[in-house]
Amino acid sequence: MLQYHFNWKALSATAGITWSNLYFRFHQGAIRAAQVVDFLAQLLRHLRRKLLVGWDRLPAHRASLVRDFMAAQHGWLVIEYLPSYAPELNPVEYIWGYWKHHELPNFCPLDFTELSYHARQALRRMRRRPRLVQSFWNQAELSL
Repeated sequence: MLQYHFNWKALSATAGITWSNLYFRFHQGAIRAAQVVDFLAQLLRHLRRKLLVGWDRLPAHRASLVRDFMAAQHGWLVIEYLPSYAPELNPVEYIWGYWKHHELPNFCPLDFTELSYHARQALRRMRRRPRLVQSFWNQAELSL
């Protein structure tokens, strides 16, 4: 019998995807409005172009802090909400599926630090494969 006790809190991730690249950030604990704003600000600084963001209806996405941040971007950030109960339309969901089933299956980290390190390394490997990133868009498109 295999018994393993995990004593760490949740590791959460935010991600964004372009046609050929993916961007991500890890957070300890749940994703809140402040983490959403921080991730969007980093994307805007890094990409230096207008962003169209497709979102589910996570409460953090609809928070006043996020709405205020979006309003302050003066058109550089446009939000489109995806239909409820339609994760198959979100290419980011395919990132997580691939990541969990192909990059980190049967991985049993000893601690939070090891989990964070290996999860980050797996996403970096995925990012270096533009065709893989494009396949996430293709899967979402096939769901339409």
